[in-house]
Order: sequence, then structure tokens, then C-alpha cells
Amino acid sequence: MDSDRRQLVATMPLHAITSTYGEQGLRARFAVEVEAWPGPDRERLNRALDLAARLHAADRREREPYVNHLLRVAIRVMSHYGVRDADVACAALLHDAVEDHAADLAPDGRSREGVSPDGRSPEGVSAGGQEAALAALARGFGPRVAALVGAVTNPEYAPGRDPHEQYREHVAESLRGNPWARVIKASDFTDNGVGLIHSTGPRLRKLAGKYAPLVPVLRELIALPDTPLDAQVRERILAQLDRAAERFAAVLA
Repeated sequence: MDSDRRQLVATMPLHAITSTYGEQGLRARFAVEVEAWPGPDRERLNRALDLAARLHAADRREREPYVNHLLRVAIRVMSHYGVRDADVACAALLHDAVEDHAADLAPDGRSREGVSPDGRSPEGVSAGGQEAALAALARGFGPRVAALVGAVTNPEYAPGRDPHEQYREHVAESLRGNPWARVIKASDFTDNGVGLIHSTGPRLRKLAGKYAPLVPVLRELIALPDTPLDAQVRERILAQLDRAAERFAAVLA
């Protein structure tokens, strides 16, 4: 991308970049965001993006490559939320890696400590496989990145119970004790809420039904005093959650 367009994408809304320039534009915006970071942080962030892109290379999200979602989540954390913490930004890029591609991160399904698979998640990933994948992330990017990814990774759900209800319970329990994971989840949820407008048919109602009851849970978590964001940023996120609730209500009406 030439310098003029690079300067342009540095000021554009993320979904405008997506619709106009696609993955190339989001990668250019990511490069702009990280170019002033210290060299070691920048190198680690680029490694995290490379890994995320490889893991999700065959994945699609509606009409776009899945890596676009990961880029927007990370860029929003850095640009809109003002976060300058490389661990948090790396975890934002990798937040779906364990949930979607645990077997690719740890093909043998065992961590260094020898944990064996002992159950299946809804995505077909064993609990031991998730632990092994988190251990692989810890080796590559540090234990804090792995802990943040683990906090936003859905666990194995109990059979016979509503998975959406268990999802909300997990989010509330996991994020209450992990303030920085709330930041990643807020960006992820914002992107999902905006992206809902690109869904149609039964999938639209299914997603709205999943996300709508989570809005008050996230509002409570983001409003907690230990959420590590400026007051102005928190107010912006809370306003976005309110708009998302209105959108979900309209879909479900």
C-alpha cells in the first residue's frame, strides 16, 4: 500500500477500512499502530499476527477472511482504547487461537506436563488439548499472553444445559477476576455486534439470541473500577454496548 493510502487508513473507521481495502488495509493500519512501539514489542506483535493468520488461513467470517476480525479486535484495543501493552495486544490477535485451533498449536494434544485429553468441547477440542495449546502460547509469547487468551476461551460445556447460558456464566466468572481480559472481550464483542449486520436468515437471530443477554454482564464488568481503561474509553464502550442491545432487540422483535 502506497504512503498516501497508508496515511488515509490511519484515520479511517475500522469497518470502513474493511469494506474499502479489506485485509490489506487492516494490515496497513496495524503496521501504523505498532510502528512507534519498541522493537521487541513490535517483533512479538508481528509474530502473533503471523501465527494468527496461519492458524485461521482457511477460516471465513461471513464475507471476509477471519483474520480481519482478529486485526480489528487488536487495532481497536490499541487505537480506540489507548492500550500500549504488548501482552494484551498479542492476546487480542490470538484470542480465538485456542478455541478454534488448539490441535494446530499442540498437535499431540498434550502439554509439556503431560496432560492428556479427557473430554470434548463443543468445537471438538479436548480440555487437555486446550491446556496443551495454552502451554504452547506461553512458550511462544509468555505466560501472561497465554493466561489472557485462556480467560476469553470458552471451556468445555456440560451436556444437557443451554450452551448460551453456560457461555454467559463463563464470561462473568472468568472476566471478573481478570481486568485486562475484559478489555479484549469488549473489543471482541464490539466487533461481533457490528458484524451482526452482515448476517442474514436464521443465523442472524441465533447470534442475536446469544449476544443480547451478555450485554448487561459486560456492562457490569466494564463499569468495575479496576477495569484498566480511561473513564472516557469506558463510557464509549458502555455506549457501544447500549447500541448493540438496541440492535439485538430489533433483530429479536
